[in-house]
Parts: sequence; structure tokens; C-alpha cells
Amino acid sequence: MTNNDLRGAVGGRVLLPGDHGFEQAAKAWNLSVEQRVAAVVEAAGAGDVAATVMYARRSGLAVTAQPSGHGASGDTDGVILLRTGRLDEVHVNPGERTARVGAGVQWGKVLAAAGPHGLTGLAGSSPIVSVTGYTLGGGLSWFGRRHGFAADSVRAFEVVTADGEQARVTADTDPDLFWALRGGGGDFALVTAVEFGLHPAPSLYGGRVLWPGHRTREVFDAFLEITAEAPDELSVWFTRLQIPQAPPMVGIDSAFLGGEAEGQALLARLDKIGDVIADKRGPVAVANLGDITADPTDPAPGRARNELLTGFDDAVIDVLISRPIEPVLGVQIRHLGGALAASRPDAGPSGPLAEPYLLSLVGLALNPELSAAVGAKQAGIVEELGARVSGRKPYTMLARGERAAAAFSADTIARLREIKRARDPQGVLRANFPVLA
Repeated sequence: MTNNDLRGAVGGRVLLPGDHGFEQAAKAWNLSVEQRVAAVVEAAGAGDVAATVMYARRSGLAVTAQPSGHGASGDTDGVILLRTGRLDEVHVNPGERTARVGAGVQWGKVLAAAGPHGLTGLAGSSPIVSVTGYTLGGGLSWFGRRHGFAADSVRAFEVVTADGEQARVTADTDPDLFWALRGGGGDFALVTAVEFGLHPAPSLYGGRVLWPGHRTREVFDAFLEITAEAPDELSVWFTRLQIPQAPPMVGIDSAFLGGEAEGQALLARLDKIGDVIADKRGPVAVANLGDITADPTDPAPGRARNELLTGFDDAVIDVLISRPIEPVLGVQIRHLGGALAASRPDAGPSGPLAEPYLLSLVGLALNPELSAAVGAKQAGIVEELGARVSGRKPYTMLARGERAAAAFSADTIARLREIKRARDPQGVLRANFPVLA
């Protein structure tokens, strides 16, 4: 097979090494992750996805799908990088409270379509993350404490299998594949569209409050008090910030699936802390959910490490709250629990998530020296946390150098590997974090 065969097989654009625009098209969203791919295919539709898979099978190659490059691991040497950004249709059925979206759709577009009907999907903090990639990894939402993982709401996947066949996958038509796709990653089929349930959101309340760094312990104590009694409809995240050339700051981000008066009452403890720099709490339109944390929307080189915490003691609080965090930019603690921790008979590979908190340590990786320093700081913090770090990580929170097995129980990863071997023995499909690695 030749590269001309690939160009002839698909209707979308095909870029090869040396072509104008190839290097840009091959980049991950995290610019510190290098992707040495054999080709980039920008699929124009599901037929292009199937044709790419068939070409890869005949050529002894693998295909990895990335709508925009979020979550890339760099494990792409010699593979065909499939961009699905043009699969961007969104259909909301308010009567049935469902949405069907193409594989390239970002969460912001779904929320904008669902919000006017008083509905929301189970989106995370960023409006530019793809629904499909996020959901294949489970999907930790602002509303996960109330409704579980985003993958739990999936009704059906439209896929291309490793044999190049197009299929609609549900719990009835193919229970093993449906289970694996609801949180096990993209190793089992290439998703071209996903149908999922939406949830009532007639009103939302939340936003960010910022204080100077000397208020860190007071803010953390308030975080613990609020989360100790928080209803499942409320999610609260604590963040220490150390932006270069700026004084330390500390913040609380919140999202409440309910009205303003109740939201204000639930968060009233924050009003007792002085020296507020900014308070952006208020009613939130579903379409503006991404404004709460204002996550970056442009690619940048970064280095992140995420861990699940079993709880806090004085030693953990000292490590996370009392000490300088440079060169790390942000230390974030998300309150989990609720439906995320509940056992469900129809759950996918992600749950239940017993740990009550998620710790995220984020820094820049502008050059190898800074990246190494950030990594060393992250590793030092985790080492000092000791047994309070469970060792498990949500799949969508895995970072370069980590393995899929860290996201699952022993029984779950064994089942995922069994499904992978049965459905893709040739290894045509490659997730960002393959289950067989």
C-alpha cells in the first residue's frame, strides 16, 4: 500500500511528513507532547474513519483518534493520527432529554444547545474538551456527585470497529463493547458519534472566589467544612495558585445544581473570610459553565500530575497547604464522592470511585529544565503524602509515562484486556493510554 492509496480512500484531507501544515496538524494540545505520526487524516465523515481503519489494517499500521489532541500521551510513533473535528453535528432532543453528537464536538457546543431547554450534559471544567474523548475516559463532571460519570449517561455509540465495520453499539446489541467504551478508553473501537442522556438544570449557581495567599489555611478550613455537609448537587474545588511574577493566591470554585438562594446559603461560610480579591459567584447559564474556572483555551506546554486522596491529616495538610508550591503553578483539590462513589449494576470501568478527593498538580513545561523541576516538585509532594495517595488515577487524568492499568482495578483491567485482544487482535486501534501497555 502507498500513501496515495490513503489519499484516494478518504474524502477528507490527508497530510504526510513534509507536506505544508503537517507539523501543525500533528501537534497535541499539550505542546510539550511530541507526536511522531506517519500521517494525519482529517476525516470528513464516518466513511473516512472506516476507510482509514481498512488502510491501516492492510498496511500493518495503527490508528489513534484525537479530535483536538487533549489527553495525548505521545505514544504515536508511526501511527495514523485521525482527526475527527469535522464530525461536529449536535442534535438535542429536549422531550427525551438526550443528545447525539459527532466525535469532534466540544462540550461548549453541547451546553449551548442544551441550556435553553433547561438541560445540561455532564461536562467538566473546560468547554473545549471533546465530548467523545472525555466520555471514553469516564468523564469527571461538575455534576458527577449528583449523576455519576459522564459515561454512565451514554445510551449508544456509533463506531467503526477494528475490522473497518460501522456499527451502533448499545447495552443490548453488544454489551461487552458498550461496557468497555463507557470509561475504558479508545482502544476498542473508533467512535464517530455518541448518544447520551441530558439532566435537568433549570438553574445553576456558582463561580470563583479569590483571596491573597495569606488566607490559604482559612480558605482550606472553609472548604473542609462546606464539603463535609455538601449535598450531591454541589461541587467545590480548592485551588492554590502561584502565577509567575504574581503574589500567591487561593481560590474556591463551585457549581451548584440548584437556585441562587440555596447556593448562597451552602457557600455562606466563604463570606466570613476577609481580603477577597474577586468574587464571581452568581447564577450561571449552562452555556457559560466553562467560565467558572476559565481554563486555558489555547494550546500550551504543560506538565500535570493527578492523584486520588483517601483523606486529610495534619501531615497532608502541612504538605498541601503550608509550604511553597513553586515551580508548580496550581495545586487543586476537588471534592468527589456522591454518585461517583456509588456502586451501580450498569457501571462502566471507571466506577465506583471510593476516594473522596482528587489532587491535581499543574505546571508549565516551557523548556526541559523547567519541566524537570516541575516534575520533581510534583513527585516530592506525592511522596510526602504517603499512604493518603491511593495509587489509582481517573483515566482522563493520566499523564505522559503513566499506564492505563493505574486507572482500574485488577479485575477491570483484565476484562478490558480480554475485550481488546478479542476485538482487535492485530492492534489496529491505539488509545492515548493502551490497556495492553
